[in-house]
Amino acid sequence: MYFYSVIRILIVLWRVWFYILAALPVMLLFPLLATFLLFPIGYRPFFWIAKNIWSPFVMLGTGFWVKVNNMATLDRKRNYLFVANHSSYIDIMLMFFVAKQPFVFVGKKELVKIPFFGYLYKRAAIMVDRSSSKSRFGVYERARKVFEKGYSVCIFPEKEYTDETILLNPFKQGAFKLAIEHQLDVCPMVFLDCKRKFPWYTTHGYPGILRVAIHPPISAQGLTDKYIPDLQQKTFELIHNSLKKDPQQSAAQAVAVWKKIKKIN
Repeated sequence: MYFYSVIRILIVLWRVWFYILAALPVMLLFPLLATFLLFPIGYRPFFWIAKNIWSPFVMLGTGFWVKVNNMATLDRKRNYLFVANHSSYIDIMLMFFVAKQPFVFVGKKELVKIPFFGYLYKRAAIMVDRSSSKSRFGVYERARKVFEKGYSVCIFPEKEYTDETILLNPFKQGAFKLAIEHQLDVCPMVFLDCKRKFPWYTTHGYPGILRVAIHPPISAQGLTDKYIPDLQQKTFELIHNSLKKDPQQSAAQAVAVWKKIKKIN
């Protein structure tokens, strides 16, 4: 019992170390990053720093390294809608790390409350207040401006993604409506290990390899709104099957652990 208590304390301290690493570059580089975002083309150098400095610093400092199975050849001159399963705080860094071209996150408005980070997030991301239909509708116009600047968009489409006992939560339709409205190909990414190695709850996890599978884009060319459910389901099944058929069963093992903890059959 004493051994497990010590391990639990070490894991919590390790998680605190992650937050320190995530915050440190943001605070040190805040004046530079905030200045970049004052200019119309300032997001590109902002993205470069997030990809090449911030995300590697946080992940390597926390004890993670990345292995990518890239099954897709993406055209850097085209815009895409990147979607992935969302099971960890480290998903944001991981997405920056593996992306080959600049993208903008669509994320929840509540994150603007975080000191320093929230100021940058408000200016760098497409924010959405999910309780407001007006805010959700406004995403499409803000996304259009992002595409006009040559950037792609990234959305984590799961509902209630903090439930650790579910392998992949159902998807919301917004991402796929956006893809069809702007005739974007959907590029599914699968984060195979985050649910096991860095879950939402700070009492579990361990460092190691984070595997990412990048699947070929699913075309939305020529589709109309009536095909939104089909595109949504096709993307869901692709990501779900990748998690379910993973030879290492990393996410599936995490689900089993949490079901056992919560005494769910």
